[in-house]
Amino acid sequence: MDHAADHRTGPGQRTGLLIILSSPSGAGKSTLARRLMEWDPHLRFSVSATTRPPRPGEVDGQHYHFTTADSFRSLVGAGQMLEHAEVFGNFYGTPRGPVEVAMREGRDTLFDVDWQGGQQIRASALGSQVVSIFVLPPSLAELERRLRTRGQDSDQVIRGRMEKSRAEISHWAEYDYVLINDDLDQTEARLRTILMAERLRRERQTGLGPFVRALMEENEA
Repeated sequence: MDHAADHRTGPGQRTGLLIILSSPSGAGKSTLARRLMEWDPHLRFSVSATTRPPRPGEVDGQHYHFTTADSFRSLVGAGQMLEHAEVFGNFYGTPRGPVEVAMREGRDTLFDVDWQGGQQIRASALGSQVVSIFVLPPSLAELERRLRTRGQDSDQVIRGRMEKSRAEISHWAEYDYVLINDDLDQTEARLRTILMAERLRRERQTGLGPFVRALMEENEA
């Protein structure tokens, strides 16, 4: 695919998408997001803002936008957060400004958020450009196996993750697309197909109107 064609002027000009990718932990969302970014270098990953302190190795503006609680609240009050939540005493959210810039430039933004964050983004002023995709594991047994294979968590943590996974999965019907990740390559291919089709929707191709008018004038001449 010629990705540059997605950003040219003329009939191929379009508005950027807001791509929400959600899944329970261990279903393959992070790997799929990385593969999509490698497939299309124009795709930008949304960097969240947070009030928690940086961890060793984290870079401001790359891993998170680190800010104070007062500044975060001011952004929320001004409507400059597409979505936000408080987790264990810290605030997390998606700044609206960079997403709007990407939309105007015809660049898609990929969001790694849960169903609650997805709901807030869909309900925002930019909701008409949202494409939401939920990734399911082939089974809960396979999901637990993947979590245990990581070797990072205790049994208690894994039980907690599985409980949270069931809660996440219960919101599957709120998404535009639902994919069962039983084969990573096939799931990636389906994701690409979804994005290519959504990019071509008539209402998103901002260059079509002027192009068609020029065609009509050409015929009259």
